[in-house]
Amino acid sequence: MNAAVTTSPVVGPPLWLLLELTYRCPLQCVFCYNPIDFAKVEDELTTEEWIRVLREARALGSVQLGLSGGEPLMRDDVEAIADEAHRLGYYTNLITSGVGLTRERLSELKRVGLDHIQLSFQDSTKEMNDFLSHTRTFELKKRCAEWIKEHGYPMVVNCVIHRLNIDHLDTIIDMAVRMGADYLELANTQYYSWAHLNREHLLPSREQLQKAEQTMQTWRERMKGKMKIFFVVPDYYEQRPKKCVNGWGTTLATIAPDGMAMPCHTARMLPGLSFPNVRARSMKEIWFDSDAFNRFRGQGWMKEPCASCEEREKDFGGCRCQAYLLAHDAAAADPVCSKSPHHRVVVSAVERAQQTRVPEAPLVFRRPENSRSYS
Repeated sequence: MNAAVTTSPVVGPPLWLLLELTYRCPLQCVFCYNPIDFAKVEDELTTEEWIRVLREARALGSVQLGLSGGEPLMRDDVEAIADEAHRLGYYTNLITSGVGLTRERLSELKRVGLDHIQLSFQDSTKEMNDFLSHTRTFELKKRCAEWIKEHGYPMVVNCVIHRLNIDHLDTIIDMAVRMGADYLELANTQYYSWAHLNREHLLPSREQLQKAEQTMQTWRERMKGKMKIFFVVPDYYEQRPKKCVNGWGTTLATIAPDGMAMPCHTARMLPGLSFPNVRARSMKEIWFDSDAFNRFRGQGWMKEPCASCEEREKDFGGCRCQAYLLAHDAAAADPVCSKSPHHRVVVSAVERAQQTRVPEAPLVFRRPENSRSYS
């Protein structure tokens, strides 16, 4: 076996800390990356517990902090957490739908040193935005965008792209321009959790994707120097997988609302892994010593074809969650890869996406009652 495969990886610090403060969210998005059984997670960490996590991770070398959910603003201690994070020296990013944001809360977040806000939209019209989120939030989001600009934050807009809105890309980008966005992230849906459940409805056709890329390039040229546009292609249309979270256990530590620590935000779906909890173990123990963070670190765990692949250091075998969902084996090569023995599963899904049929199963919205039925 190649020596590079058996060498133990050098473990650096968790540079990026993602706090999923709550799974509570008024939105019911059909592509949500929260676990399908989120409704059973009820015992959220207290403010003091979150602050202890911040301090321990910062001592390890964490520098970037994401405050996410669910909808993080469903908690009333976001300001206190952001305040402590700023004091510790983190660069802080609030990822929000805008629900729960007011001018007063925004002023307080600005005062305590929150660095960055990412505001999500589901589409460019009230009708489609509110349908896809199953809420009446479009007008609120537009007001939030105005408040964010008023408070001097860079205007960062995110819109998850999929079959049901990809044909609206021109108007989505135009909306961001009219809002004065500095950055627009057009994140094509990746198929985990609720998006995997609704994949037959959400995976775009190849023609849709090609037209969207042309539209994006036209706008990118037009807005050069004024607004940056990021466009992430769906994994299913790639021939090689992405390096998931920059490599398992290399960069990101995610803490779920109940204190479960994970190498990525969807990892709790993986069987056979016991994820440590910050209530029972320190961040140092979790990051360096836990089986969950070490299981897929480096290359020693790899099977063929990954173990001898010349590209293994580029992608580390791809996504472990995608491997589990599509190959039913978290240690398999990501089936997105054309070298994977399970690649046909992806090819078949893409072939079905070229059809114009209406899926037999209805869309499943991210509702607590739907979550409980899958628990």
